[in-house]
Amino acid sequence: MFERAKKSLAGGVSSEFRKFGYPAPLFYSHGQGSKIVDVDENEYLDFTLSQGPLILGHSHPQVLASVEKASREGQLFAGQHLQEMELAETIQRLVPCAELVRFSLSGSEADHAALRVARAVTGRQKFIRFEGHYHGWLDNVAYGVGGALDALGEREHPTAVPWTQGLPDSARDEFILLPWNDLDLLTQTVEARHDEIAAIITEPVMCNSGCIVPKPGFLEGLRELCTRFGIALIFDEVITGFRLGLGGAQGYFGVTPDLAVFAKAIANGYPISVLAGQRKWMQPIADGKVIHAGTLNSGNPSVAAALATLGVLERDGSHVRMFALGGRLAKGLREAAKDTHQNLKVTGPGPMLQAGFTDLDAIHDYRDTLSYDRAKYGRFVAAMHERGIRLIGRGLWYLSAVHTEAEVDEAIAAARVVLGEL
Repeated sequence: MFERAKKSLAGGVSSEFRKFGYPAPLFYSHGQGSKIVDVDENEYLDFTLSQGPLILGHSHPQVLASVEKASREGQLFAGQHLQEMELAETIQRLVPCAELVRFSLSGSEADHAALRVARAVTGRQKFIRFEGHYHGWLDNVAYGVGGALDALGEREHPTAVPWTQGLPDSARDEFILLPWNDLDLLTQTVEARHDEIAAIITEPVMCNSGCIVPKPGFLEGLRELCTRFGIALIFDEVITGFRLGLGGAQGYFGVTPDLAVFAKAIANGYPISVLAGQRKWMQPIADGKVIHAGTLNSGNPSVAAALATLGVLERDGSHVRMFALGGRLAKGLREAAKDTHQNLKVTGPGPMLQAGFTDLDAIHDYRDTLSYDRAKYGRFVAAMHERGIRLIGRGLWYLSAVHTEAEVDEAIAAARVVLGEL
């Protein structure tokens, strides 16, 4: 099927990240709960969850029922509908910064809108972003996502490595790049250049590179700096949002940003994203001074999926379960690594975890993640796949509300065997 797909789809896929499946980009026929089945009828216990959004697992019945009902009533109205308002009110109630809300389709769009708003309110042009953080694939954030250590330059003045060809030279001038989790360096930069800086954008947990939690005081330091200099603090909660809790990372850590972006988990895989923010920062959108638009924004099926997903998470107290399962998985993987004399390190808060082979005692930023032995982890992923465990190649594991203790133990047992064979 992949060979056939390459004749019509560029590269055989519709997203670059899908090229890296094992042993090739696989085709799937269906998924249910924590399981996914490929077209050759192989069943896998799934810890990729479609790169994270399936927080209730595949094909959750309540989500599907809500989507079906909404679809029968209409797909797109080019106008407002009741559930859109109900979803906005729900997010307003749950998320600390969400005084006003706008809906889009993707996290990339919402991040783009957040930066536009920050420029409009402050009258400044630049934003600070951090090495290894991912804020979508648009031009001005497609630098500093990756890069080899020898290409990154001095830590105090990083080289912004382009992530792709085709970027305009002018996009490089829109931001200041810094290593994450270094409050002293950040403070020096902001104090020296605050009159240029409209926003600081960050993943509150560095999920896309290493699933690294912030050092104590780092997020609080961000908040203080932004307040002191009138800079917009933007939390990119595309992964952390509704996965660390109903209030997102801002509720979990007790640090409220000015603007926040959500996507992925809010609708259990249906296309929707959220720009939420405090009234001061969202008012230019409300007044029409900052344009935010989209024909497909707040489509009926996606809004219904989001309401259903949040309803299940809130009703069932799913986060307690996901934290417990993540803790069980991390403990089991660490014990298996110790018993097999492997340097497998497991980091992360629980609902999402990072596994990788490294001799470093601690991982604090993107440069530290370059110590991971990616080739060795690739062999680990391949061997786990052969045992029916589906993993993301870069080391990120996602837990859902429907995984069971028995399934987590199954993954740990498989990992123990694989680690013993590597």
